[in-house]
Amino acid sequence: MKPRYGHIAIRARDLEKTAAFYRDTLGFPEAFRMKDPTGTRLGVIYLYLAPGQFIELFPGGTEEHEKSPAGIGVQHFCIEVDDAAGAQEEIRGRGAPIDTELKTGYSKCIQFWTHDPDGNAIEFMELPPESLQYQANERLARSPGA
Repeated sequence: MKPRYGHIAIRARDLEKTAAFYRDTLGFPEAFRMKDPTGTRLGVIYLYLAPGQFIELFPGGTEEHEKSPAGIGVQHFCIEVDDAAGAQEEIRGRGAPIDTELKTGYSKCIQFWTHDPDGNAIEFMELPPESLQYQANERLARSPGA
């Protein structure tokens, strides 16, 4: 088995507003839209990140999801970029909220944070050679079965 990340699914309060944020503010192209099983209503919007990697947006979000540092479950998702400073400048220029300025994380990655219209936390991360993630990628990519 060669697993890889395929997509993250997000239920949105306002599907079009959320799609516009990911598409227009963060710059992820819309890949396609699907109707619900009846064929009458918009059911899903897919946004493209990289080959085989998508953000899947569902309509109909009505209940707040409790966000807590100690909460069980998904806390955020991360988008890897080649240039975190450039990415931050680009999305700030498009009006994205910047929750943290550029900083070096504990793993020596370079990161900053934003959030979508429903408050979902999004980390942007650059992996310089000194970062633990970069080093793990290098080591594990050479291992048998990689």
